Amino acid sequence: MTPCIFVLNGPNLNLLGKREPHIYGHTTLADVEKLCRDAAAPSGVEIDFRQSNYEGKMVDWIQEAREKAQAIVINAGAYTHTSVAIHDALKAFEGIKVELHISNPHMRETFRHLSYVSSASHAIVAGLGFRGYPFVVEMVAKRLSQAKAA
Repeated sequence: MTPCIFVLNGPNLNLLGKREPHIYGHTTLADVEKLCRDAAAPSGVEIDFRQSNYEGKMVDWIQEAREKAQAIVINAGAYTHTSVAIHDALKAFEGIKVELHISNPHMRETFRHLSYVSSASHAIVAGLGFRGYPFVVEMVAKRLSQAKAA
């Protein structure tokens, strides 16, 4: 079985490249998806890349990952700071979980300093811009391919 990483993106990330470019830059979500696929390819790991503005859909995808993926990279967007449901779904996933943010939430509004995703994740990457995505995917893909070879 080929290892798979679910890369899940929350609300408003479909507007990357258009929304608040001073924070998020001009790179689109389609650009980010390509970067993730390119980063995973050398390790032979599949990427399942998704975005939704709906909390329940994200919970469904995390639950689906229990059967189809060995890792989740999640940028839950605003749900990071509000969703106990996403937290609980992540706690039920036994694979690798990495919380990802394009900006550094701790340099933004105070309400963004609390993350319900963090306590359910193995690692947190924030503030690297869109480059955080391929960085995280490459690291997780290497770990999965090494585990598969062992």
